[in-house]
Amino acid sequence: MRNDHLRWAGIGCALLAATLTVLVVLEWPPLLALDEQVARDLHAHAVTHPGVTRLMLVLTDWLWDPWTMRALAALACAWLWWRGDRERAWRVGLATVAAAAVNQGLKALVGRERPVWPDPVHSSQYAAYPSGHAMTAAVVCGLLLWLLPRSTAPAAVAAAWALAVVSVAGVGFTRIYLGVHWLSDVIGGWLLGVALVALAVCLPVRRPGSGAVLR
Repeated sequence: MRNDHLRWAGIGCALLAATLTVLVVLEWPPLLALDEQVARDLHAHAVTHPGVTRLMLVLTDWLWDPWTMRALAALACAWLWWRGDRERAWRVGLATVAAAAVNQGLKALVGRERPVWPDPVHSSQYAAYPSGHAMTAAVVCGLLLWLLPRSTAPAAVAAAWALAVVSVAGVGFTRIYLGVHWLSDVIGGWLLGVALVALAVCLPVRRPGSGAVLR
C-alpha cells in the first residue's frame, strides 16, 4: 500500500512537471508574471539585508549544495553495500546519477535564462530550468527517508521528515532569494525529484537467472 501511494504520487508529480515544463517553454504570461514578481520582491530584500544574504549563501553553497547531497547519497550507498543490501545501493546510486543527467539534459533542452539584476548578490552557471539544487535535494532526501528502518522510533522518523522537508524547501528558497532561479525552476526541480524517487523505489527489478521480481 505504501508503494502504491508513492507510485501515484510519482505519476502525479511527473505529469505536473511535464505541464510546467511546457508552460515554461511556451513562456506562458501568467507564469512569467508570477516568477518575476516573486523574484523582484525577494531580490529587493536580499540587497537590503546583507546578513540574511550571507546566511543564504552558506546554506546554498555548503549545507544544501548538490555535491553535499550527492556525498550523502554516496555514503548511503557505501553503507548499504557493506551491509550486503546491493539492490537498494544500486537504486540510490542510479537515482542520484539519473537526477544529475535529467537535470542537465532539461537545462540544455529548455535553455531558460536566469534572472538578471543590476545589483546581483550571487551568480550561477548553466540554464535556469529546472533547479539542480531543488531537484538533487528532493531526490537525496527522499531516498534517505526511504532507507529509514521500519523499526525506527516514531520520534526519530518525525525528526528525519522535518529535517528533510526543511532541507528541500529551504534550498529552493535560497535559490530564489539569491536571485539565481525563478520560482517555477524550483517547483519543477521538486516535482521531478519526487518523480525520480518514486521511480527508484517502486520500479520492479527482476534478478538475473531468477523468476523473483524485486520491489
